[in-house]
Amino acid sequence: MIHPSISLIISTYDRPGALTKVLAGVAGQVVQPLEVMLADDGSAGLTRSVVDKLTRELPLSLRHLWHKNLGFRKTIILNEAIQQARGEYIVLLDGDCVPHRKFIRDHQELAESGYWVQGRRSFLTEQFSPSFQPLRNRFMTCWLRARASGLFKGIRWPWPIVYRNQTQRGIVGCNMGVWREDLILINGFDEEYEGWGLEDSDLGNRLYNLGRPRKFVYGRAIVHHLNHRETSRTELSANHDRLQATLESGRVRCQSGLSTHQPIS
Repeated sequence: MIHPSISLIISTYDRPGALTKVLAGVAGQVVQPLEVMLADDGSAGLTRSVVDKLTRELPLSLRHLWHKNLGFRKTIILNEAIQQARGEYIVLLDGDCVPHRKFIRDHQELAESGYWVQGRRSFLTEQFSPSFQPLRNRFMTCWLRARASGLFKGIRWPWPIVYRNQTQRGIVGCNMGVWREDLILINGFDEEYEGWGLEDSDLGNRLYNLGRPRKFVYGRAIVHHLNHRETSRTELSANHDRLQATLESGRVRCQSGLSTHQPIS
């Protein structure tokens, strides 16, 4: 089986400490992606300093895409990254989710034409997250010491458990694998979503409408979420209404999406 080339896109905003741990986890992968792209939704200068330092220190092909902070505009910078990506397959990861060392290899092996992949996430407590050391702290040990939750989602089992479905449960953009050509067909993320929430559910449902069910996976492609204070959810009601419109209309493409960005030459 020929595995696809992977562009790993990590979304981030003003959490340089967490991003440092995530990139350490990426650097320790048993299989490296073709490229690592940081989709930065307007972080302040400290994040840039951290990224510059890590670019020199870590063995990664790292690109930092940034736009001005004008509020929550994650969908825009994600589309910019997708449009510039060189890989056949896009893996989306949040900048507060540390990947298991076999994360990229698992996504390569799970990639299948006609499907997208929804990986799961476990959770490290807010108190423990600052001291968590990727590639050194074992998740099971953290769980036994009450420093983590989501045991079934945080362990790489001897075999994966895969459900092929089109349900709403568990659509999260923090751990998702999608063929780049499918993202182009649906025009990427809908940039009319403003504020936190449900932009990833909209993407997943438009993939369903395209005829791309998901592989909902346990025991592979694992990430550990570094818990923190919740982001403001002031726009969630409006975003819910927009998602409902997608569900009712069955639309595939969004109007404001990838096509507004210039592809790489």
